Amino acid sequence: MIYRNYKKKIDENLIKKIKYFCKKKKIKFFLSNNFKLAIKLDLDGVYLPSFNKDFRHNNYLLKKEFIVLGSAHNLKEIKIKEKQGVKAIFISSVFRKKGSYLGINKFNNLKKHTCKNVIALGGINKTNIKKLKLLNIYGFAGIELFSKKNGPLNY
Repeated sequence: MIYRNYKKKIDENLIKKIKYFCKKKKIKFFLSNNFKLAIKLDLDGVYLPSFNKDFRHNNYLLKKEFIVLGSAHNLKEIKIKEKQGVKAIFISSVFRKKGSYLGINKFNNLKKHTCKNVIALGGINKTNIKKLKLLNIYGFAGIELFSKKNGPLNY
């Protein structure tokens, strides 16, 4: 589970509650774009969005199990994420969502340029979820896909 909220100041108490819930349910919990707080609260890792091109975190002393995830939309961003030391890269948007998207062929071409685990992201729904088998990916993620109303168990 990734907590991301770029509009409000992060509420540490809320993060601690989510961490406790995730630990109880044996779900890994990642904080978006805040290395220091993720380390301070002893979370499972951090998620670096595509717009984060900072390398300062490479100097932080991390516990062995700490996982760094990142997202990318093109080859340049994939290379930046590799230099940032991510374990897995979310490549988006795979399917049509709003505006531009990669599609299966462009996605597979981008995926060839990294040896990191690749996670498909964006536009995944009940009509195209079966197409993910064509991608040979480590995993997939989405917001709408996992919403209560449209959850994956309803597919």
